[in-house]
This record gives sequence, C-alpha cells and structure tokens, in this order.
Amino acid sequence: MTDQHDGAAKVRELIRKTRIAMLTHADEHGNLISKPMATQDVDFDGTVYFIAERTSDQVQDLQQRPSVNVAYAGEGAWVSLTGTALVLNDVDKLKELWDSFTGSWLEGGPENPDNVLIEVTGRSAEYWDTPGGGKVTQVANLVKAKVAGDTIKGDKGVVDL
Repeated sequence: MTDQHDGAAKVRELIRKTRIAMLTHADEHGNLISKPMATQDVDFDGTVYFIAERTSDQVQDLQQRPSVNVAYAGEGAWVSLTGTALVLNDVDKLKELWDSFTGSWLEGGPENPDNVLIEVTGRSAEYWDTPGGGKVTQVANLVKAKVAGDTIKGDKGVVDL
C-alpha cells in the first residue's frame, strides 16, 4: 500500500466516525459562510454528498462559486477536505441517500423538486488523529507531553485525491 492509499483510508475512517460536517463556501460578496450539513454517503471515495434546498442561498452561492471546504471534527480527530461542489438534480441518488434524519430537516422527500444533492469532489484532504481519541486519553497525552517537554504525537497527513 502507498502512503496516499493509507492516507485516503484514514480520511475515510475519520469521515465515517463524524457524520456532521461544516460546509464552507463563499457568498456573492466573498464572505466565507459555514453551515452544518449531514454527510449522506459515508463510504468516502473522494466524493461526499449532502442534501439541500434548491432555493437556499447556499445552493445559489455554490452554483456561482463551487470551491468549498468540508470540515469534520470529532473525538480527537479532524479532517479538512478541499474540493469543488456540484449541485445535482438526481432523484434516483436522492432516493438512495434519503433517510429519516434528512426527512427531519427537509420537506417532501426525495421527489420534492426543491431538494437537490450537493456533490463535493475532493482535491485534497488534511487530517489529524490523536492517539486514543477520547477526552481522558487526550488530557493524559497532554499532561505526558508537558511533563516530558515534548509535543503530542498524532497521526496526521495530507492526501491528494
């Protein structure tokens, strides 16, 4: 296995653990806007999917300025995915990805013409994962590093997708 392959597998693992992401895009004034979004397909292969309302400012902005960042942060780990967003009208894919969680936020189900997919194709991903992951382990690692005059060691890397 190559380092890139190992890195991509690590990114996939970390995304799978953290379903909610912050999707950041630029509005018409160049301001960066971040919104929490539920990742719809956690079998990350370089592409992630979100579902949104066609009429939302976010979707309108993405159609004009598709460069995005998708950030995941969870138990001692984070992923920063840089990529390009594409708004898709794909009812079959919406049906495949739709679940009760999505239905809690969006009306009308996958057949509602106002519900669209946001497909983000990653260009690169940066990740960091601390040993042990949990809060108690993180505090213990912090204390250990301070006492030893060292820094916390973690698994980190940048992956071209």
